[in-house]
Amino acid sequence: AGAEENKTDAAAQPAAVPAKEFKAKAGYCETCHGLSARDFIGTNPMPRLAGQQPEYIKNQLQAFIDRRRLNPVMGNVAHVLSPAMVDALATHFKNLDPPPYGGAPRDLMSEGEKIYHEGVPSAEVAACESCHGQDAHGVDQFPRLAGQLDGYVIAKLANWSKERGQDPKNPDNSAILGPIAEKLTKEQIAAVAAYVSDLK
Repeated sequence: AGAEENKTDAAAQPAAVPAKEFKAKAGYCETCHGLSARDFIGTNPMPRLAGQQPEYIKNQLQAFIDRRRLNPVMGNVAHVLSPAMVDALATHFKNLDPPPYGGAPRDLMSEGEKIYHEGVPSAEVAACESCHGQDAHGVDQFPRLAGQLDGYVIAKLANWSKERGQDPKNPDNSAILGPIAEKLTKEQIAAVAAYVSDLK
């Protein structure tokens, strides 16, 4: 199985990235993001990168570099990645498909499903699926939400404006979610987070 994994890793990377360097960097990412980039449950939950849209990963790494998205760890990590390595990692993560951890409160999932697919018309919140896809697997620059830890989704939505869009003169698609996150109640955020966390 190990030989097969190495073969897959090598096939997923551009020729410009040496196999040994790629393997080391992908392993380094797993230090925080968990085995197979499945995500990591802890005091500060780490996001699932497995199955993530490559364009989204590339855009967010650039946002860390530009300080448009604030995170002291990722800001430093992103600076040392070459464009070829970013491409290799983004492709590698997209091709991973471990099962989600799940574990979110099941009693919230029904409400979360409704919000995800129908939005909250009374608060002028569009359906999440309009950007993230019906299956929550993301579309191009819009991220995959399926399988993300509910604690991570809650933390990001609750603190959106404190982390994202820090350079209003240089906005990205993160700006779309800012007003939406502000209109959702804590209960609605928890419900959506519970729903997407259980999706494969």
